[in-house]
Amino acid sequence: MDHHFVGIPELTGVPRVAVVIDVMRAFTVAAWAFSRGVERIVLASTGSEALALKERHPGWLALKDGAPAPGFDAVNSPGLLRSRDFAGRTLVQKTTAGTVGALAVANAPLVLCASFVVAGPTARFLRTKDSGPVTFVVTGEAGRADEDLACAEYIGQCMTGGDVESAPYLRRARTSRAAADLAGGLRSGYHPDDVELCLEIDRFPFAMLARQEESLTVLRPVAVPDIAPPGLHRPTAPMPHWQSRGPFGRRRAAGA
Repeated sequence: MDHHFVGIPELTGVPRVAVVIDVMRAFTVAAWAFSRGVERIVLASTGSEALALKERHPGWLALKDGAPAPGFDAVNSPGLLRSRDFAGRTLVQKTTAGTVGALAVANAPLVLCASFVVAGPTARFLRTKDSGPVTFVVTGEAGRADEDLACAEYIGQCMTGGDVESAPYLRRARTSRAAADLAGGLRSGYHPDDVELCLEIDRFPFAMLARQEESLTVLRPVAVPDIAPPGLHRPTAPMPHWQSRGPFGRRRAAGA
């Protein structure tokens, strides 16, 4: 399948299907936020927009790249986010690359945001949609970030439906410039576990779908069933905290 891999500056026109990749750390953080109970994530184009949205909507929270700042409730670090309780909250997210890439393709008919922690579910979601060729938006380093390219290529290979060995792709991400910067403490708003958390393959059982809701670009989790080979029974895992509210924020009834 002839997928396209482009950086944000290379985007021209509106792709039919876009998968926006930010491994370290925007869309790893987004997945963790959903696992901690966030109902939806509103993507903001600037820090001032994020704060304005929070001010207009009491109860909303705001998250940004870098060090903690007045008005923001969290920073773009999975290690610092994983112990938080965000049950039922709306989170406004603004980052340097990930949210910029998602907003650049927000008018596409189908937009997913992804990282390694949701790579498998993202590929399965695309297969169920028979999506055809995908435009992968590689957000880091103007399209040259090896951790994002590795993740995009891994998802593209998984879309074929065969077994794909994740180790070579994770190895590229682990030796990337972004991983070195994080491990060396060169990025603010950092937790020592961030690199490892960004490299947990298929940690979460959902894809992340971006849609236009009124005038906002909103990211929500969408449950994606695992696909077991014929005759293989896989035990059912306990329902994750985020899924108890359903993929679109509505609380599920018992047994639903």
